[in-house]
Amino acid sequence: MILVIIRMKVLAEKRKELSQTIASLIGSLRTEKGCLRCDSYRSMEDENELCIVEEWDTRENLNSHLKSERFKVLRGAMSLLQEPFERVVWHGRD
Repeated sequence: MILVIIRMKVLAEKRKELSQTIASLIGSLRTEKGCLRCDSYRSMEDENELCIVEEWDTRENLNSHLKSERFKVLRGAMSLLQEPFERVVWHGRD
């Protein structure tokens, strides 16, 4: 299992736009080969901090996702961020 956490700090006036983009992608992303989980969250301390949590079965399937059109749309939406996003990748053991 591979866990990916993407933390984003969005500009306040763009929060709704980015949230809608993420919401529109989550459902179809969950259907990608190897996706075990994909959820989005908003920080309780800072409403402008959003987070996406993904679980993948293999590195190969994660790499395919990173090359996908869905991920390109997400990366494009990240132009709304206040600061660069943070991505943490954790490789677990089965």
